[in-house]
Amino acid sequence: MKNIFTALILLLAINAGAQELNKKIEDPNRHKQVMLNVCTREGITSFAEFKESYDPNYKAYVPDSTSLPELGKLLKGKKITIVLGTWCGDSKFQVPHFLKIMDALKIDEDKITFIAVDGTKKAENGLIDNLKITNVPTFIFTDKKGVEVGRVTERPQQTLEKDMLVVLASKPAVPAKPENKFK
Repeated sequence: MKNIFTALILLLAINAGAQELNKKIEDPNRHKQVMLNVCTREGITSFAEFKESYDPNYKAYVPDSTSLPELGKLLKGKKITIVLGTWCGDSKFQVPHFLKIMDALKIDEDKITFIAVDGTKKAENGLIDNLKITNVPTFIFTDKKGVEVGRVTERPQQTLEKDMLVVLASKPAVPAKPENKFK
């Protein structure tokens, strides 16, 4: 009986800490319903306000086919976190384009995490506190160890494909070797 009670308490504790997937709230800053925290692609793309822009933007976007082969290589072993606002014009425009690129590259959906923020660009329970989000959408690329290797913030400087190529191909600066003065 003691083991059953312990298991029940443990199960309740785990469920209490779990976040609701595809959570919708009434945003006091935007005075409308928005999505918040971790979401699924289906949850975001079916959310009425987001879907209104998503469908035509996804359909109309044609990925840059010349960039895709190299981009596919650079994305191998990477995970992507997309921090977005379902209320945000740039998110409604860029996220469909980004997902069209990912679909063209056949990137597994389990490699992409969606985090929706409210009008103050916050999520609950410290979910994005360490991500230094200033604008949305922000596309964050991490390696197998979870170390950030690059990001594209808000809107690309060139195109999403070209900006991703730049940030993913960038190598961290290697410190110069000190000269050997005793040659």
